[in-house]
Amino acid sequence: MKKTLLCVATSITALPMLTHADSPYFSLQDGDGFKRFSVSVGALHVMPQGKAQPFRVNTSVKEGETAKVGDIKAQTVLDNIKPGSSVNPLLKATLDGLALINADVPSALSGTAEIRGLSQWDNSGTGLEADDVTTLGIMTNYFFTDNISFEMKAGIPPKVDLQGKGKIYAPFSATATPMGGALGNLELENDIFITDLEAHGPAASARAWTPAFEFQYHFGKTGVNKFRPYVGVGMMYAYFNELEINPQTEKDLIAAGHMIANIKEGNAGASLEGKKSSANPKVKLEATDAFAPIATVGFTYDFNDKWFAVGSVSYAHLKNETTITVKDATHGELIKSTADIEINPILAYAGVGYRF
Repeated sequence: MKKTLLCVATSITALPMLTHADSPYFSLQDGDGFKRFSVSVGALHVMPQGKAQPFRVNTSVKEGETAKVGDIKAQTVLDNIKPGSSVNPLLKATLDGLALINADVPSALSGTAEIRGLSQWDNSGTGLEADDVTTLGIMTNYFFTDNISFEMKAGIPPKVDLQGKGKIYAPFSATATPMGGALGNLELENDIFITDLEAHGPAASARAWTPAFEFQYHFGKTGVNKFRPYVGVGMMYAYFNELEINPQTEKDLIAAGHMIANIKEGNAGASLEGKKSSANPKVKLEATDAFAPIATVGFTYDFNDKWFAVGSVSYAHLKNETTITVKDATHGELIKSTADIEINPILAYAGVGYRF
């Protein structure tokens, strides 16, 4: 009895596998009228749909950090006094007199300043957006059945331009204590221009590697339907290298690095005047890898049992993070700026394929 029950149970367990193997619609055996492999090549046009996301900036100057002002032109002080703030009349007259003869306030009298606003800030209206790009696409498919396949899609990695949006300003403010505070404090405030991301062509560029993997369902049947639509879902992996930053933007960021270094070196006044510090700032651009879901609708049209045309449209929900750092061997990291890049591309593909 036990043997009989075991045989029945074994038969029931094996039945789906036998049915699966014998079915012409879901079979892992060759000889069911469809070819197992296909490959196609064609034009792959990538159209990013994402919008620029604001840069978030951090510097090595802590909120409320006290720094020596150093030598500074009197006119620079006057230009950066916070509108509406009170100024000791004698101090104002002294600064006006020195400015009239284009003289400096020497470091012995300029005192110190408590710096605010440079620790971290967001730049609304700024960011990076990827341009459209066309490259050679390569699609390979392995058919488990006549209807179900696994596709790997890629393209010759294109160089993608990243267009900058907006201008970056540093929201500087400070409470200065000139002459040891004998004539009171000075409230300073100014948005210091850093760079215009739109003024000099693409703000950056990168080579994009974006292979994708999908499971697809093909409607119709080989040998019966020449035109066969299909749908697919899967994942895209994005990797970026050969990142380059616009030379003029790089110069502007180096100047911003000198601004921060001057504060760290006790020459805060030089920061307001755009003077170079003793540092040697270097700019580095990096981008994170990312995974993204991808969905596809497409079709194939058979010329014969081997050659076919293929067209498809895919959408990937893709976002990564770009980081720009300004570093110096002495001071370490002076500035770190990050921004999300919403790529969210629509990928249009048209090619010719071969089955074997």
